[in-house]
Amino acid sequence: MTATQAGHPDKDHGRFATLVLGSIGVVYGDIGTSPLYAFREALRPFSHDGVHENEVIGLISLMIWTLTIIVTLKYVLFLLRADNDGEGGTLSLLALLMKKAKGNTAILFLAGLTGAALFIGDAMITPALSVLSAVEGLKLVTPTLSDYVLPISVTILAALFLVQSRGTAAVSKFFGPITLVWFIAMALGGIAHISDDLSILNALNPLYALDFITHAGFVGLVVLGAVFLTVTGAEALYADLGHFGRTPIQTAWFLVVFPALALNYLGQGALVLTQPTAVEDPFFLMFPEWALLPVVILATLATIIASQAVITGAFSLARQAIHLGFLPRLEIRFTSETTTGQIYVPSVNSLLFFGVLALVIIFGSSEALATAYGISVTGAMVVTTLLAFPFLTWIWGWSTLFTLSVLLPLFVLECIFLVANLLKVHDGGYVPIMIAGTIMMMMWTWQKGTRFVKEKIGRNDMPLKAFIRLIERESEHAPSDVPGTAVFLASVPDKAPAVLLHNLKHNHVLHAQNIILHVKTRRVPFVPEADRIELTRLSDRFSKLTINFGFMDDQNVSKAFAMCRKAGLKFEIMSTSFFLGRRKLLSDPTTGLPGWQDRLFIAMSHAAIDPSDYFSLPPNRVVEIGEQVLV
Repeated sequence: MTATQAGHPDKDHGRFATLVLGSIGVVYGDIGTSPLYAFREALRPFSHDGVHENEVIGLISLMIWTLTIIVTLKYVLFLLRADNDGEGGTLSLLALLMKKAKGNTAILFLAGLTGAALFIGDAMITPALSVLSAVEGLKLVTPTLSDYVLPISVTILAALFLVQSRGTAAVSKFFGPITLVWFIAMALGGIAHISDDLSILNALNPLYALDFITHAGFVGLVVLGAVFLTVTGAEALYADLGHFGRTPIQTAWFLVVFPALALNYLGQGALVLTQPTAVEDPFFLMFPEWALLPVVILATLATIIASQAVITGAFSLARQAIHLGFLPRLEIRFTSETTTGQIYVPSVNSLLFFGVLALVIIFGSSEALATAYGISVTGAMVVTTLLAFPFLTWIWGWSTLFTLSVLLPLFVLECIFLVANLLKVHDGGYVPIMIAGTIMMMMWTWQKGTRFVKEKIGRNDMPLKAFIRLIERESEHAPSDVPGTAVFLASVPDKAPAVLLHNLKHNHVLHAQNIILHVKTRRVPFVPEADRIELTRLSDRFSKLTINFGFMDDQNVSKAFAMCRKAGLKFEIMSTSFFLGRRKLLSDPTTGLPGWQDRLFIAMSHAAIDPSDYFSLPPNRVVEIGEQVLV
């Protein structure tokens, strides 16, 4: 499903229903598994001296109104309208703002990198925490299975990452129905217990949430970190905007997801009020003993779906980061012939797998891992709110004062949640900080290194028009003419490519037709085919060709070349050679980057795939000429 498909849902009710069902499975898979652990972890600081009615009602009220303010108001009603040509997510928003920015963009760049890095951290912790929480329900089925929780969780996660290379096309059609059943089961479980103590309905009054905050003291601040677990997955909601469209995502939230979550939390609260011992695991204890095993199985399926959604979200984010120049050109495999959004990035999959495996083995339980979870989620949300400020003022034209009046209360609220989660740094909260810090350092190093290499090589560049005039003027030392077409890839379109100069220097030949090819990634998700090709005839033998892609497009140069004939470019592909420059990077501690960044940049460059593979060039028509560059 693409943004185009989701553009006019009312014209086709069947397609609209499919989009709504799909968004229930993919968009809301993560937030839909939060009831497994959120209320349990929020109650934990109070459980040692017994649970009191005001504390339970206050907590449930806080959870429901956190969902209302942050998810409903911020994401579902507001941020889904803050799109970049139909695409959402931190990097999509960053690309749009960088395009509109005037002057220094360093702060925008830093904010975008931070949000992207925190999302990757979230993509590691979500599968570990969700699957552990679901499988731990087996301990309530029979205590003898307690020793098998960890091995079963590791097996499920290993299988999940192993099947990523096969793509999600075949599996995704089952995501929506299974997750819909999951939300129905949660709602029914909550409805069955609300009548246990109808005083829990007072939680719908926001004054109980405010009363809890004002009277809980320092413990209340600690509890806020667990309360924020109720909104995990909200960032994925924004990132998946382009796959389903705004209206289906909003419909799914108001029709199914929000009512089911609210009913379930109310039911958990009523259960704990009448059975204080249920504080041990209020979610699974809502269900009768005969239904416990089916619910555990359903919960496990739901957490696998939630994990799948966040993993594919990480793949999409990595592709955006690559095309925007934040990461090297990693291998990207398209797992669907019709849907460009279904991709597989092997290196990212391996990184996530080993990260998730390490988290499960080190922490060992969802209770221990929950302390590490909130920081990445709250941090990403604070970043999104910060980026919303320039969006509202630059794109929508809101006044600064009105924008502050709208965003400042939300920003303060999210900062309070962030501070509450930062209190758990010593208990495992350092994990997402370390993950995000590492990812940020890698992205910053790659962006800084590529800029340095480009500037260093550019010092010796010759203007392309001056080069053509020089070649045409020199008849005595003119290079030998050879038939056919030569395509020279250039990072700067108006300069003579280094690979062209090296070819002349070493081979002393010039083809009958020479094309200077520049592949440009625009700061829009998709570029229409009508705008794909820009062809400029520079002389009888030289042409400049710019191929435009969006940061969500498949950058297939071979397919784009097929369109060049329509633009008036005549060539035979079997007599065409593609010349690429291959740079060998060498560390030079005396100039350029610091020594440690030299080594990191060079290591990241080794992870990049061959440009001929990345741009899908004809494999038997590529000529590579190497050079050494000190960094």
